[in-house]
Amino acid sequence: MLKRLSVTADERTCINRTIVGRLLQDSPHVQLPNFTTISGTDVRCLFDHYDELYFGSWLRRALGVIPLEFRVSPRMTRAGGKTGFWRKDRNSPIERFEIAISSTLLAQTFSDDQADRTIRVTGLVCRTRLDALMRIMEHELVHLAELLCWDSSSCSQDRFQSIAWRAFGHTDHRHALITPRESAAAVGIRPGTHVRFDCHGKSMHGFVNRVTKRATVLVHADDGQQYSDGNTYRKYYVPVEMLEPVD
Repeated sequence: MLKRLSVTADERTCINRTIVGRLLQDSPHVQLPNFTTISGTDVRCLFDHYDELYFGSWLRRALGVIPLEFRVSPRMTRAGGKTGFWRKDRNSPIERFEIAISSTLLAQTFSDDQADRTIRVTGLVCRTRLDALMRIMEHELVHLAELLCWDSSSCSQDRFQSIAWRAFGHTDHRHALITPRESAAAVGIRPGTHVRFDCHGKSMHGFVNRVTKRATVLVHADDGQQYSDGNTYRKYYVPVEMLEPVD
């Protein structure tokens, strides 16, 4: 199936237009190209349309009785999507699959103040959250298909990239969605930045150790945890908008 899968650019345009029309009509939450809410049910709906129109429902047939679950994750702050699988041990067959989509990356990209920023996902320009969601789903579908056929998958390998190109026209396996780290850097907050923030009415001073959905700030404290620099700190998880950079 995968070795002979090939979709022309014109066919892809037609199929994708059909998928968009169906999704906007059938999806519980994705009813606008720049949707603001998404759930696992929406992701399942998108998967079913892709499986039918690109794979002739081969993915569902290949899964058989193996469960495939869908999840939206606000905690995924670097990867746009992830295909997970579980088995009892290395030599056991896969017992369950999951496709997870990052709601955080989609939500903070394509805002009105980012109009001059070109967003590419899998090498293709995306103008809306729905564009990006579809490119992410396509990427995860190749992972799933490879796992079903060969029990392994790596998007850095030639086999993956060949399938992604022939099926979906992908020219890259990475994304350029705006991450929390990039958003924080735009306002002067990055690892190592000294900051001030209020905590229960008290002004706290420390430095940023990490940025994910929130910033991890380390504040000197005698009773804190010892770190590799020999000092002891208390750790605070602070929304970036509550931080003030200080000299």
